[in-house]
Amino acid sequence: MTTTIEYTDQGHGKPVIFIHGFCQTKEMWKKFIEVFSGRYRVLCPDLPGFGESRWYEESISLEQTAEMLRDWIDTLGLEKPVVIGHSLGGYVALALAELMGEKLGGLGLFHSTAFADDEEKVGVRNRTLTFVQKHGVKVFVDSFVPPLFTEAHRESMKPIIREVVQIAHKTTFEGLVSFTKAMRDRKDRMDVLRDFKGKKLMIAGVLDGAVTIEASRKHQGYVDHYHELPDAGHMGMFEQPAETVEMISDFLAI
Repeated sequence: MTTTIEYTDQGHGKPVIFIHGFCQTKEMWKKFIEVFSGRYRVLCPDLPGFGESRWYEESISLEQTAEMLRDWIDTLGLEKPVVIGHSLGGYVALALAELMGEKLGGLGLFHSTAFADDEEKVGVRNRTLTFVQKHGVKVFVDSFVPPLFTEAHRESMKPIIREVVQIAHKTTFEGLVSFTKAMRDRKDRMDVLRDFKGKKLMIAGVLDGAVTIEASRKHQGYVDHYHELPDAGHMGMFEQPAETVEMISDFLAI
């Protein structure tokens, strides 16, 4: 079971890896690449089945994904990279931290969680699978993406939401199905977050409907840098870009 990880690689210095969320690609980080590649070597992979990293199976686990990324990191010879993951990317980052431990220089969760899915969320994943089997990827992402932005922003941010939807249209059926199952079946990794020796960051959206602020606050005692975005839902890098850049800048500078 092999796939080629496609990625962008810009800048020089300490390596920083940004991992995109569900139904997204490395393109979601383009503003962050512009900002941070002047000070760091910024790498943004496409997870299997998203963007340019092809995947034609309907089964993959977060552990297998982490192994692929570890091999990719080893092939590139990256030393102590800092890994920051958005949503699904955070789940993958935690699996990578479990696998690589102190070989990572830092860990960031961006609108993500170390908890496993609860019963309600498992039901949502299963309904997603049924919906996608019936209606396909495009219809799903057209309904899935806009609610990731807080309701107050949806009108003013229509062009950005349209762009994010277009990125999501590149998702393969196999990738969507595979990672819906992988997220549904993932284990709790709060112990991984707690025991990770490198520096740790968490950015949460107070208005996030996908990862509730109540759940995010339960992580505060396990990270070095915990931040809340008062005016963001699940897409703080678009909804409050200046604030998130500052939060990540402070984290990386230490």
